[in-house]
Amino acid sequence: MRFRLETRTMKDFLGRHEAHDTTDFLELALGTPIDLWLGEENETDEERAARLDAARDILADDPAMVDRTTRLAVETIGATMPDLLRLAPAVVPAPAVRRPRRPLGHGVAA
Repeated sequence: MRFRLETRTMKDFLGRHEAHDTTDFLELALGTPIDLWLGEENETDEERAARLDAARDILADDPAMVDRTTRLAVETIGATMPDLLRLAPAVVPAPAVRRPRRPLGHGVAA
């Protein structure tokens, strides 16, 4: 499923649903509340455990969600801040120097 943000008369829509702000847009795109993934301020250990358990269940039911979310994030960044995607090439380390092996069994133990 590909997500597309359409702008009509200064309002943002995702499918048939109107997004009033960035949080609405993200929640509509993900299909879950943002707080489920990011947590809430001052949550207790029990609340955090329950939230993470629910998140694990959602990902177990829909393992492709991570890929869709990543693709959505990259598409959004590419459309709004393309310079962030222009990364410097990775530095490839030089190959390790191999030392010749000494023959085994022909010397005297020290």
